[in-house]
Amino acid sequence: MEKKPFVTKEMVEKIAQTYPTPFHIYDEAGIKARCKAVKEAFSWNKGFCEYFAVKATPNPFIMEIIRDAGFGFDCSSEAELILADAVGGPIMFSSNDTPAEEYALCAKLGGIINLDDITHIPFLEGIIGPEFPEIMSCRYNPGGVYKLSNGIMDNPGDSKYGMTKEQLFDAYAQLKAHGVKKVGLHAFLASNTVTNEYYPKLAGELFELAVEAKNTVGVDFAFINLSGGVGVDYRPDQPANDIKEIGEGVRKKFEEILVPAGMGDVAIYTEMGRFMLAPFGALVTKAIHEKHIYKEYIGVDACAANLMRPAMYGAYHHITVLGKENAPADHKYDITGSLCENNDKFAIDRMLPKIDMGDYLVIHDAGAHGFAMGYNYNGRLWSAELLLKEDGSVKLIRRAESLNDYFSTFDTTEYGAKLIRN
Repeated sequence: MEKKPFVTKEMVEKIAQTYPTPFHIYDEAGIKARCKAVKEAFSWNKGFCEYFAVKATPNPFIMEIIRDAGFGFDCSSEAELILADAVGGPIMFSSNDTPAEEYALCAKLGGIINLDDITHIPFLEGIIGPEFPEIMSCRYNPGGVYKLSNGIMDNPGDSKYGMTKEQLFDAYAQLKAHGVKKVGLHAFLASNTVTNEYYPKLAGELFELAVEAKNTVGVDFAFINLSGGVGVDYRPDQPANDIKEIGEGVRKKFEEILVPAGMGDVAIYTEMGRFMLAPFGALVTKAIHEKHIYKEYIGVDACAANLMRPAMYGAYHHITVLGKENAPADHKYDITGSLCENNDKFAIDRMLPKIDMGDYLVIHDAGAHGFAMGYNYNGRLWSAELLLKEDGSVKLIRRAESLNDYFSTFDTTEYGAKLIRN
Protein backbone atom coordinates (compact mmCIF):
# COMPACT_ATOMS: atom_id res chain seq x y z
CA MET A 1 0.00 0.00 0.00
CA GLU A 2 1.36 3.43 -0.95
CA LYS A 3 0.60 6.85 0.51
CA LYS A 4 -0.44 9.32 -2.15
CA PRO A 5 1.07 12.82 -1.87
CA PHE A 6 -1.16 15.84 -2.35
CA VAL A 7 1.39 17.40 -4.72
CA THR A 8 2.70 16.05 -8.03
CA LYS A 9 6.11 16.24 -9.67
CA GLU A 10 4.83 18.86 -12.07
CA MET A 11 3.42 20.98 -9.24
CA VAL A 12 6.65 20.82 -7.24
CA GLU A 13 8.81 21.65 -10.25
CA LYS A 14 6.74 24.78 -10.78
CA ILE A 15 6.69 25.73 -7.08
CA ALA A 16 10.46 25.25 -6.77
CA GLN A 17 11.06 27.88 -9.44
CA THR A 18 9.83 30.46 -6.91
CA TYR A 19 10.44 28.73 -3.59
CA PRO A 20 13.52 26.50 -3.69
CA THR A 21 13.56 23.26 -1.73
CA PRO A 22 13.44 22.31 1.01
CA PHE A 23 10.03 23.62 2.00
CA HIS A 24 7.04 22.56 4.06
CA ILE A 25 3.73 22.63 2.24
CA TYR A 26 0.22 22.19 3.66
CA ASP A 27 -3.01 21.07 2.02
CA GLU A 28 -5.84 23.54 2.72
CA ALA A 29 -8.54 21.23 1.38
CA GLY A 30 -7.36 18.36 3.54
CA ILE A 31 -7.26 20.48 6.69
CA LYS A 32 -10.78 21.77 6.07
CA ALA A 33 -12.09 18.26 5.48
CA ARG A 34 -10.50 17.06 8.73
CA CYS A 35 -12.07 19.97 10.65
CA LYS A 36 -15.47 19.08 9.20
CA ALA A 37 -15.08 15.40 10.12
CA VAL A 38 -14.09 16.19 13.71
CA LYS A 39 -16.99 18.62 14.15
CA GLU A 40 -19.47 16.07 12.80
CA ALA A 41 -18.05 13.26 14.99
CA PHE A 42 -18.78 15.24 18.16
CA SER A 43 -21.89 17.12 16.98
CA TRP A 44 -23.95 15.22 19.55
CA ASN A 45 -22.32 17.37 22.27
CA LYS A 46 -23.67 20.93 22.24
CA GLY A 47 -20.58 22.49 23.82
CA PHE A 48 -17.96 20.55 21.87
CA CYS A 49 -14.83 22.46 20.89
CA GLU A 50 -11.55 21.34 19.40
CA TYR A 51 -8.71 23.40 20.86
CA PHE A 52 -6.01 22.89 18.26
CA ALA A 53 -2.61 22.30 19.84
CA VAL A 54 -0.68 25.30 18.53
CA LYS A 55 2.63 23.62 19.36
CA ALA A 56 2.02 21.19 16.49
CA THR A 57 1.91 23.83 13.73
CA PRO A 58 2.35 27.38 15.03
CA ASN A 59 1.48 29.30 11.89
CA PRO A 60 -1.31 31.91 11.90
CA PHE A 61 -2.43 31.05 8.36
CA ILE A 62 -2.97 27.43 9.38
CA MET A 63 -4.63 28.58 12.58
CA GLU A 64 -7.03 30.75 10.57
CA ILE A 65 -8.40 27.63 8.89
CA ILE A 66 -8.90 26.03 12.32
CA ARG A 67 -10.57 29.18 13.69
CA ASP A 68 -12.90 29.45 10.72
CA ALA A 69 -14.11 25.93 11.50
CA GLY A 70 -15.31 27.28 14.86
CA PHE A 71 -12.46 25.84 16.90
CA GLY A 72 -10.03 27.33 19.42
CA PHE A 73 -6.40 26.97 20.42
CA ASP A 74 -4.50 25.06 23.07
CA CYS A 75 -1.45 27.11 24.04
CA SER A 76 1.52 26.31 26.25
CA SER A 77 3.79 29.36 25.98
CA GLU A 78 3.79 33.14 25.65
CA ALA A 79 4.47 32.98 21.91
CA GLU A 80 1.56 30.59 21.37
CA LEU A 81 -0.76 32.83 23.38
CA ILE A 82 0.23 35.80 21.24
CA LEU A 83 -0.38 33.79 18.06
CA ALA A 84 -3.81 32.69 19.27
CA ASP A 85 -4.72 36.22 20.26
CA ALA A 86 -3.67 37.56 16.85
CA VAL A 87 -5.76 34.97 15.00
CA GLY A 88 -8.73 35.13 17.37
CA GLY A 89 -10.75 32.34 18.94
CA PRO A 90 -11.11 30.62 22.32
CA ILE A 91 -7.90 29.88 24.23
CA MET A 92 -6.99 27.00 26.53
CA PHE A 93 -3.68 27.41 28.35
CA SER A 94 -2.18 24.03 29.26
CA SER A 95 1.40 24.55 30.36
CA ASN A 96 3.83 23.29 32.97
CA ASP A 97 6.59 24.98 35.00
CA THR A 98 4.83 28.13 33.87
CA PRO A 99 6.47 31.56 34.25
CA ALA A 100 4.36 34.16 36.06
CA GLU A 101 4.12 36.46 33.04
CA GLU A 102 2.50 33.70 30.97
CA TYR A 103 -0.27 33.11 33.50
CA ALA A 104 -0.78 36.87 33.63
CA LEU A 105 -1.05 37.09 29.84
CA CYS A 106 -3.52 34.22 29.63
CA ALA A 107 -5.70 35.84 32.30
CA LYS A 108 -5.55 39.15 30.42
CA LEU A 109 -6.60 37.45 27.18
CA GLY A 110 -9.50 35.67 28.87
CA GLY A 111 -8.16 32.19 28.18
CA ILE A 112 -9.00 29.17 30.33
CA ILE A 113 -6.09 28.31 32.62
CA ASN A 114 -5.51 24.57 32.96
CA LEU A 115 -3.39 24.06 36.08
CA ASP A 116 -0.71 21.38 35.90
CA ASP A 117 0.00 21.20 39.64
CA ILE A 118 -1.68 22.00 42.94
CA THR A 119 1.23 24.27 43.94
CA HIS A 120 0.34 26.52 41.05
CA ILE A 121 -2.76 27.73 42.90
CA PRO A 122 -0.90 29.91 45.45
CA PHE A 123 1.56 30.83 42.68
CA LEU A 124 -1.33 32.05 40.53
CA GLU A 125 -2.85 33.95 43.46
CA GLY A 126 0.37 35.93 43.70
CA ILE A 127 -0.08 36.95 40.06
CA ILE A 128 -3.78 37.69 39.62
CA GLY A 129 -4.95 38.08 43.21
CA PRO A 130 -7.38 36.04 45.33
CA GLU A 131 -10.32 36.22 42.92
CA PHE A 132 -9.82 33.66 40.17
CA PRO A 133 -11.67 33.44 36.83
CA GLU A 134 -15.11 31.82 36.94
CA ILE A 135 -13.92 28.78 34.97
CA MET A 136 -10.63 26.99 35.57
CA SER A 137 -9.31 23.52 34.87
CA CYS A 138 -6.95 20.97 36.39
CA ARG A 139 -4.78 18.32 34.79
CA TYR A 140 -4.97 14.75 36.09
CA ASN A 141 -2.29 12.05 36.15
CA PRO A 142 -3.46 8.60 37.31
CA GLY A 143 0.09 7.22 37.62
CA GLY A 144 1.11 3.70 36.68
CA VAL A 145 0.98 2.52 33.09
CA TYR A 146 -1.87 3.09 30.68
CA LYS A 147 -3.15 0.02 28.89
CA LEU A 148 -5.58 -0.62 26.09
CA SER A 149 -6.68 -3.97 24.76
CA ASN A 150 -3.67 -4.12 22.44
CA GLY A 151 -1.15 -3.57 25.23
CA ILE A 152 0.67 -0.81 27.12
CA MET A 153 0.25 2.56 25.43
CA ASP A 154 2.21 4.88 27.71
CA ASN A 155 3.54 5.42 31.22
CA PRO A 156 1.77 8.29 33.02
CA GLY A 157 3.56 7.40 36.26
CA ASP A 158 6.83 8.48 34.63
CA SER A 159 5.32 11.71 33.28
CA LYS A 160 5.97 15.15 34.75
CA TYR A 161 2.44 16.30 33.94
CA GLY A 162 -0.67 16.51 36.09
CA MET A 163 -1.89 15.87 39.63
CA THR A 164 -2.71 12.78 41.63
CA LYS A 165 -6.37 12.11 42.38
CA GLU A 166 -6.00 13.36 45.95
CA GLN A 167 -4.30 16.54 44.77
CA LEU A 168 -6.94 17.03 42.08
CA PHE A 169 -9.81 16.97 44.58
CA ASP A 170 -7.91 19.27 46.95
CA ALA A 171 -7.21 21.65 44.04
CA TYR A 172 -10.91 21.79 43.16
CA ALA A 173 -11.75 22.68 46.75
CA GLN A 174 -9.16 25.44 46.75
CA LEU A 175 -10.42 26.79 43.41
CA LYS A 176 -13.95 26.97 44.85
CA ALA A 177 -12.57 29.01 47.73
CA HIS A 178 -11.04 31.39 45.17
CA GLY A 179 -14.39 32.06 43.56
CA VAL A 180 -14.24 29.58 40.68
CA LYS A 181 -17.82 28.72 39.66
CA LYS A 182 -17.18 25.85 37.27
CA VAL A 183 -14.20 23.59 36.66
CA GLY A 184 -12.70 21.51 33.90
CA LEU A 185 -10.88 18.19 33.92
CA HIS A 186 -7.99 17.45 31.56
CA ALA A 187 -5.75 14.43 30.99
CA PHE A 188 -3.26 13.27 28.38
CA LEU A 189 -2.33 9.66 29.01
CA ALA A 190 -1.04 8.26 25.72
CA SER A 191 0.61 9.72 22.63
CA ASN A 192 -0.14 9.02 18.96
CA THR A 193 -2.55 6.13 19.51
CA VAL A 194 -3.64 4.47 16.30
CA THR A 195 -6.73 2.84 17.74
CA ASN A 196 -10.35 3.91 18.01
CA GLU A 197 -10.35 2.64 21.59
CA TYR A 198 -8.25 5.33 23.28
CA TYR A 199 -10.61 8.31 23.49
CA PRO A 200 -13.68 6.30 24.60
CA LYS A 201 -11.67 4.51 27.30
CA LEU A 202 -10.10 7.74 28.52
CA ALA A 203 -13.49 9.46 28.41
CA GLY A 204 -15.07 6.76 30.55
CA GLU A 205 -12.37 7.10 33.19
CA LEU A 206 -12.54 10.90 33.26
CA PHE A 207 -16.34 10.92 33.32
CA GLU A 208 -16.36 8.63 36.36
CA LEU A 209 -13.72 10.79 38.05
CA ALA A 210 -15.76 13.93 37.37
CA VAL A 211 -18.88 12.39 38.88
CA GLU A 212 -16.90 11.44 41.98
CA ALA A 213 -15.39 14.94 42.22
CA LYS A 214 -18.83 16.52 41.93
CA ASN A 215 -20.22 14.32 44.68
CA THR A 216 -17.16 14.60 46.94
CA VAL A 217 -16.06 18.22 46.53
CA GLY A 218 -19.30 19.75 45.28
CA VAL A 219 -17.87 21.27 42.11
CA ASP A 220 -19.78 21.85 38.89
CA PHE A 221 -18.08 20.85 35.65
CA ALA A 222 -18.10 23.11 32.61
CA PHE A 223 -16.10 20.72 30.44
CA ILE A 224 -14.01 17.58 30.26
CA ASN A 225 -10.97 17.86 28.01
CA LEU A 226 -9.77 14.63 26.39
CA SER A 227 -6.64 16.45 25.22
CA GLY A 228 -4.66 14.90 22.35
CA GLY A 229 -3.28 11.43 21.78
CA VAL A 230 -5.36 10.51 18.73
CA GLY A 231 -2.66 9.62 16.25
CA VAL A 232 -2.16 9.14 12.54
CA ASP A 233 -1.09 6.25 10.36
CA TYR A 234 2.50 7.22 9.60
CA ARG A 235 3.12 3.82 8.02
CA PRO A 236 1.14 2.93 4.91
CA ASP A 237 0.20 -0.48 6.33
CA GLN A 238 -1.31 1.01 9.50
CA PRO A 239 -5.08 1.36 9.82
CA ALA A 240 -6.16 4.96 10.15
CA ASN A 241 -8.22 6.16 13.10
CA ASP A 242 -11.93 6.60 12.38
CA ILE A 243 -12.93 9.84 14.08
CA LYS A 244 -16.62 9.09 13.55
CA GLU A 245 -16.29 5.81 15.45
CA ILE A 246 -14.20 7.52 18.12
CA GLY A 247 -16.81 10.22 18.61
CA GLU A 248 -19.55 7.62 18.85
CA GLY A 249 -17.56 5.72 21.47
CA VAL A 250 -17.22 8.86 23.57
CA ARG A 251 -20.96 9.55 23.17
CA LYS A 252 -21.83 6.13 24.57
CA LYS A 253 -19.67 6.70 27.63
CA PHE A 254 -21.18 10.18 28.05
CA GLU A 255 -24.73 8.83 28.06
CA GLU A 256 -23.78 5.89 30.25
CA ILE A 257 -21.95 7.88 32.95
CA LEU A 258 -22.56 11.63 32.85
CA VAL A 259 -26.21 11.85 31.82
CA PRO A 260 -27.51 9.67 34.71
CA ALA A 261 -25.41 11.79 37.10
CA GLY A 262 -27.20 14.95 35.98
CA MET A 263 -24.13 16.14 34.05
CA GLY A 264 -25.53 15.99 30.53
CA ASP A 265 -24.67 19.66 29.93
CA VAL A 266 -20.91 19.12 30.31
CA ALA A 267 -18.97 20.15 27.19
CA ILE A 268 -16.43 17.87 25.59
CA TYR A 269 -13.14 19.43 24.50
CA THR A 270 -10.27 17.96 22.52
CA GLU A 271 -6.76 19.18 21.71
CA MET A 272 -5.70 17.29 18.62
CA GLY A 273 -2.65 18.73 16.92
CA ARG A 274 -1.26 15.66 15.22
CA PHE A 275 -4.59 14.27 14.04
CA MET A 276 -5.71 17.65 12.72
CA LEU A 277 -2.57 18.51 10.76
CA ALA A 278 0.04 15.76 10.36
CA PRO A 279 -1.37 14.13 7.19
CA PHE A 280 -1.90 17.50 5.52
CA GLY A 281 1.68 18.71 5.57
CA ALA A 282 4.76 17.46 3.78
CA LEU A 283 8.45 18.28 3.66
CA VAL A 284 9.58 18.50 0.05
CA THR A 285 13.27 18.05 -0.61
CA LYS A 286 15.60 17.36 -3.53
CA ALA A 287 18.24 14.67 -4.01
CA ILE A 288 21.60 16.43 -4.39
CA HIS A 289 24.21 13.75 -3.58
CA GLU A 290 24.65 9.99 -3.74
CA LYS A 291 27.23 7.97 -1.86
CA HIS A 292 28.28 4.36 -2.36
CA ILE A 293 30.27 2.90 0.55
CA TYR A 294 29.11 0.17 2.90
CA LYS A 295 25.55 1.28 2.24
CA GLU A 296 23.78 3.27 -0.42
CA TYR A 297 23.10 6.85 0.62
CA ILE A 298 21.02 9.58 -0.96
CA GLY A 299 21.79 13.06 0.36
CA VAL A 300 18.97 15.60 0.18
CA ASP A 301 18.87 19.36 0.71
CA ALA A 302 16.72 19.03 3.85
CA CYS A 303 18.08 17.80 7.17
CA ALA A 304 16.92 17.00 10.68
CA ALA A 305 16.76 20.74 11.35
CA ASN A 306 13.73 20.73 9.02
CA LEU A 307 12.13 17.57 10.44
CA MET A 308 13.52 16.33 13.73
CA ARG A 309 11.22 13.37 14.44
CA PRO A 310 13.19 10.64 12.64
CA ALA A 311 16.45 11.69 14.32
CA MET A 312 14.92 12.32 17.75
CA TYR A 313 12.48 9.42 18.01
CA GLY A 314 13.48 7.05 15.24
CA ALA A 315 10.06 7.94 13.85
CA TYR A 316 8.91 6.57 10.51
CA HIS A 317 7.87 9.02 7.81
CA HIS A 318 6.85 7.62 4.46
CA ILE A 319 8.71 8.89 1.40
CA THR A 320 7.48 9.25 -2.17
CA VAL A 321 9.86 9.89 -5.05
CA LEU A 322 7.81 12.19 -7.24
CA GLY A 323 7.33 10.97 -10.79
CA LYS A 324 8.26 7.45 -9.76
CA GLU A 325 5.15 6.52 -7.81
CA ASN A 326 4.57 3.44 -9.96
CA ALA A 327 8.21 2.40 -10.31
CA PRO A 328 9.39 -0.71 -8.44
CA ALA A 329 10.84 -0.03 -4.97
CA ASP A 330 13.93 -2.15 -5.65
CA HIS A 331 16.72 0.03 -4.24
CA LYS A 332 17.67 0.15 -0.56
CA TYR A 333 18.75 3.59 0.66
CA ASP A 334 19.51 5.63 3.71
CA ILE A 335 18.08 9.11 3.04
CA THR A 336 20.33 11.61 4.79
CA GLY A 337 20.74 15.30 5.50
CA SER A 338 23.82 17.45 5.91
CA LEU A 339 24.12 17.77 9.69
CA CYS A 340 27.29 16.61 11.41
CA GLU A 341 25.29 13.98 13.27
CA ASN A 342 24.91 10.36 12.16
CA ASN A 343 21.25 10.31 13.22
CA ASP A 344 20.43 12.90 10.54
CA LYS A 345 18.55 10.34 8.48
CA PHE A 346 14.98 10.54 7.20
CA ALA A 347 14.98 6.84 6.39
CA ILE A 348 17.25 3.87 7.06
CA ASP A 349 17.37 0.82 4.76
CA ARG A 350 14.26 2.10 3.00
CA MET A 351 13.20 0.34 -0.19
CA LEU A 352 12.50 3.01 -2.81
CA PRO A 353 12.60 3.40 -6.57
CA LYS A 354 15.99 4.28 -8.05
CA ILE A 355 16.70 7.89 -7.12
CA ASP A 356 18.49 10.17 -9.55
CA MET A 357 20.08 13.47 -8.68
CA GLY A 358 17.49 16.23 -8.96
CA ASP A 359 14.57 13.99 -8.04
CA TYR A 360 12.09 15.52 -5.64
CA LEU A 361 11.14 13.55 -2.54
CA VAL A 362 7.97 14.10 -0.51
CA ILE A 363 8.32 13.23 3.17
CA HIS A 364 4.78 12.55 4.32
CA ASP A 365 2.85 13.39 7.49
CA ALA A 366 5.05 16.35 8.42
CA GLY A 367 2.18 18.76 9.03
CA ALA A 368 2.40 18.50 12.83
CA HIS A 369 5.56 18.57 14.95
CA GLY A 370 7.51 19.06 11.74
CA PHE A 371 8.49 22.66 11.05
CA ALA A 372 7.55 23.44 14.65
CA MET A 373 10.43 21.38 16.04
CA GLY A 374 13.02 22.98 13.75
CA TYR A 375 16.35 24.19 15.04
CA ASN A 376 19.59 25.77 13.83
CA TYR A 377 22.33 23.28 14.60
CA ASN A 378 25.27 23.61 12.18
CA GLY A 379 23.83 26.98 11.21
CA ARG A 380 21.20 25.27 9.05
CA LEU A 381 18.26 27.54 8.35
CA TRP A 382 14.55 27.00 8.73
CA SER A 383 12.71 26.34 5.48
CA ALA A 384 9.75 28.19 4.01
CA GLU A 385 6.15 27.19 4.72
CA LEU A 386 3.67 27.16 1.86
CA LEU A 387 -0.08 26.63 1.69
CA LEU A 388 -1.61 24.77 -1.24
CA LYS A 389 -4.93 26.56 -1.58
CA GLU A 390 -8.16 24.84 -2.56
CA ASP A 391 -8.03 26.56 -5.96
CA GLY A 392 -4.59 25.08 -6.68
CA SER A 393 -2.61 28.26 -6.07
CA VAL A 394 0.27 28.35 -3.62
CA LYS A 395 0.63 30.97 -0.88
CA LEU A 396 3.83 31.71 1.01
CA ILE A 397 2.82 31.64 4.68
CA ARG A 398 6.31 31.90 6.17
CA ARG A 399 9.44 32.82 4.24
CA ALA A 400 12.59 30.77 4.55
CA GLU A 401 15.00 31.93 7.23
CA SER A 402 17.98 33.92 5.96
CA LEU A 403 21.52 34.12 7.24
CA ASN A 404 20.73 37.63 8.46
CA ASP A 405 17.91 36.15 10.54
CA TYR A 406 20.33 33.63 12.00
CA PHE A 407 22.91 36.29 12.86
CA SER A 408 20.38 38.93 13.99
CA THR A 409 20.89 38.40 17.71
CA PHE A 410 24.49 39.58 17.32
CA ASP A 411 23.20 42.99 16.24
CA THR A 412 24.13 44.65 19.54
CA THR A 413 27.69 43.35 19.47
CA GLU A 414 30.79 44.36 17.56
CA TYR A 415 30.27 41.35 15.30
CA GLY A 416 26.91 42.56 14.04
CA ALA A 417 28.39 44.66 11.24
CA LYS A 418 30.60 41.77 10.12
CA LEU A 419 27.88 39.14 10.09
CA ILE A 420 24.69 40.93 9.06
CA ARG A 421 24.69 41.79 5.36
CA ASN A 422 22.60 44.41 3.58
